Amino acid sequence: MMTYKKYTGTVTFDDEAEIFHGEVVGLRDVVTFQGSSVSELKKAFRDSVDDYLAFCQERGEQPEKPVSGKFLIRIRPELHRRLIIEAAREGMSLNQLAEHRLEVA
Repeated sequence: MMTYKKYTGTVTFDDEAEIFHGEVVGLRDVVTFQGSSVSELKKAFRDSVDDYLAFCQERGEQPEKPVSGKFLIRIRPELHRRLIIEAAREGMSLNQLAEHRLEVA
């Protein structure tokens, strides 16, 4: 994974074409990049993010923000209740317990 201006890119290698392909993740828009070397790939990633931001500005649109750290999850009420009780026993908030569990997973 690569990070630039808080945007994250994932990379795969195409053995037949001998080229790296990447995509900026977490966006509805498709932002891709490629390179035949690591340095070329890094530059293409940065250029793609900069191009995406410039394109949004030209169109008068707000670019999608990199991940905010918030997400909504729906679970069964019984599980929700059990997790609240467990968090209280651990002296944590439900968010702290969930974050801890996700980090461990």
